Amino acid sequence: MRRVLPWILLVAIAAGYGWQKLDGGSSGPSSSSSRARVVRVVDGDTILVSVGGRDERVRFIGVDTPETVKPNTPVQCFGKKASAYNHGLLDGRVVRLVTDAEHRDRYGRLLAYVYRADDGLFVNAELVRRGYATTLTIPPNVRYADRFRTLAAAARSAGRGLWSACER
Repeated sequence: MRRVLPWILLVAIAAGYGWQKLDGGSSGPSSSSSRARVVRVVDGDTILVSVGGRDERVRFIGVDTPETVKPNTPVQCFGKKASAYNHGLLDGRVVRLVTDAEHRDRYGRLLAYVYRADDGLFVNAELVRRGYATTLTIPPNVRYADRFRTLAAAARSAGRGLWSACER
């Protein structure tokens, strides 16, 4: 029953909150997309969204920003700037959330690639490109891993963001 319950919940969320396959399923059999309003930016790589009247915590796939709110962890170099940048990108905005192979992490957060709905900005990639995030590839969620690696290498070479401010 413990293994079945998460799937039942996922199906209920998908049915009740308008999850749809992207491009008729061409982006993978387990990929789905939904629109949501950002209720709160938690930090550089986590947001709280409202989907169908229900709040949902979302962790960005493929990227990692320095910690600012992790319990028992000091604020890390460039963490406040990454969080502030994410606020600027997403506060109060409508986003499109796209999942990959796994829909949730071990903490129950929805895992997603995040796009601003009004202009299509790929937020995960933008954070890496601007040097506010590093890559964090956790298989099987690897759809954009190569793209993120390329963007991180360019940001590091150019000394953007955390690459010039923090010891690595």
